[in-house]
Amino acid sequence: MIIVTGAAGFIGSCLVSKLNNKGIKDIILVDDFSSVIKNKNILHKVYREKIERNVFFDWLRKNHKQVEFIFHIGARTDTTEFNVEIFNELNLNYSKKIWDACVEFGIPLIYASSAATYGDGSLGYNDEHKLIFKLQPLNPYGVSKNEFDKWVIRQTTSPPYWYGLKFFNVFGPNEYHKGRMASVVFHAFNQADRRTSGQADGVVRLFRSHNPGYKDGEQLRDFIYVKDVIDVLYFLMDHNRDPGIYNLGTGHARTFLDLVHAVFTSINRPSKIEFIDTPIDIRDKYQYFTQAKMEKLRRTGYTKPFYTLEEGISEYVQGYLSNEKIF
Repeated sequence: MIIVTGAAGFIGSCLVSKLNNKGIKDIILVDDFSSVIKNKNILHKVYREKIERNVFFDWLRKNHKQVEFIFHIGARTDTTEFNVEIFNELNLNYSKKIWDACVEFGIPLIYASSAATYGDGSLGYNDEHKLIFKLQPLNPYGVSKNEFDKWVIRQTTSPPYWYGLKFFNVFGPNEYHKGRMASVVFHAFNQADRRTSGQADGVVRLFRSHNPGYKDGEQLRDFIYVKDVIDVLYFLMDHNRDPGIYNLGTGHARTFLDLVHAVFTSINRPSKIEFIDTPIDIRDKYQYFTQAKMEKLRRTGYTKPFYTLEEGISEYVQGYLSNEKIF
């Protein structure tokens, strides 16, 4: 039996599809299942049972002998939320309880960390453990993820094997429910495609650069397609050695202009782009460059190439967004 927390969310639901496609159906879905929109992500998934996250630990104590693996993907991911207590409860403390349960019951664990832990990137994007204690994230979400990474490294007991994965800018199917926190690809498509945007001009609006070192639209991010993310998760589930915290990006930063041009190409329309000011509430916490160092993951033996930005966007737009398909 495999447990996936955040199972109705973006990455969690894609992971459940991956497991189903590999013939794995003995899955326990853990989440807050109160969102009708988010629950569409699991409508056609095959699983044993759904467990509300607030009763999960009671369930686990009774059923732990059947559990082979836990993917802890669930988290509060809103980078514009500044209520620290929300992140302490849902990200930090809940994750600690997952870890402790995996130690107590001898269950292997993979959990989701984030590239938001790197802050402004001034210390680089090296996933060696010694750097983690020096990082200064720019928002409470990033702080909560880094605090858990730090807590994990300090532990003297651990699950049989474990991995923490710092997700970079993930995009792909099943993010329809995420609103403002959906990927730039999702928002660009909805602005570019007149059928979904209702706009007469089909113009994509990008944040203007407020950093003299970057021209408008040339801010750089490491964008990774969600199918690459779940491929790595599946690989590590059976790897059972080299525990630790790893980056999960492509290792290649691309500009937002590259991204938007790829979206327009995927719908066979010329690019139309305007620049708007970055909102004040996130302007001083905005990352202008992210690029994962991926050597550590590659040393584990994961050799599969990642989708290019253009390949991922083409599949996402034409295979999913254009017909609102769920993966």
